[in-house]
Amino acid sequence: MTQKLTIKQRKELETKLARALKQSMKHLSTELQKIMLDDLVTAFQNRIKVLNRAQKKRSY
Repeated sequence: MTQKLTIKQRKELETKLARALKQSMKHLSTELQKIMLDDLVTAFQNRIKVLNRAQKKRSY
C-alpha cells in the first residue's frame, strides 16, 4: 500500500474491524465505536507508510 485508501477501501476496512472487534467494543456508545474504528484505520495506514519507507531504505 503506497497510496491512501480510497473511501470505499477505508469503509470496507472499518467494517471488517467492526466485525472483528464487536465483542470488545460493545460497551462503547455508537459514536465512540465510530471514533475508535476511524482511529484504528488511520493508525494502520500510518504504520504501513512507515514500514514501506523503512523497507525502501533497506533495499538500497
